[in-house]
Amino acid sequence: MTNPRGAPRAAAAASGPAIGVLALQGDVAEHLTALRAAGSRPAPVRRPGELDGVEGLVIPGGESTTMWKLAVIFDLMEPLRKRLGSGMPAFGCCAGMIMLADRLADGIDGQETFGGIDMTVRRNAFGRQVDSFESDIALRGIPGPDFRAVFIRAPWVERAGPGVEIIGTESRTGRIVAVRQGPALATAFHPELTPDLRIHELFVEMVRERS
Repeated sequence: MTNPRGAPRAAAAASGPAIGVLALQGDVAEHLTALRAAGSRPAPVRRPGELDGVEGLVIPGGESTTMWKLAVIFDLMEPLRKRLGSGMPAFGCCAGMIMLADRLADGIDGQETFGGIDMTVRRNAFGRQVDSFESDIALRGIPGPDFRAVFIRAPWVERAGPGVEIIGTESRTGRIVAVRQGPALATAFHPELTPDLRIHELFVEMVRERS
């Protein structure tokens, strides 16, 4: 399933699902590139009307408090919660994992999330920017070798509800760093910063199945 970044996938992408990348803040371009290579039709989403045109949504890494405040400014909080509540597939990485959490262990005063996964997430749990690292992660349900994961000011899942499937833990700490619940997927690390497309391919397939 592993494909080099930039491999020819034009035919698959032309007929693939329309997947948005929340483009308020964070590493949007990298996800757009990975999604296109994984066989979807990606597009940035900044407004409710753009959200209406996609079948799934990636919530990228960045800064979760900034993302929350911009989502309020751009009138996206409630439309996004409504789409997630109706079963729209979503994939959140790093800050996106925080935004998909139903609960935060250490949110700032008044901080809100989109919700969607029955989990409690701790922000910046692995440390600050200077504590960024890479680690090989065994991912359940994703064939192939361990995934070389890039952690940057990464969160972890402090508690996962009974309906949440834990698909990856960090080897040094044993902390939960990848989960899935129904049509929602989240990782504490940044798969868009590697040439390994398996996680984006998994999400594209999740969107296809839901459509």
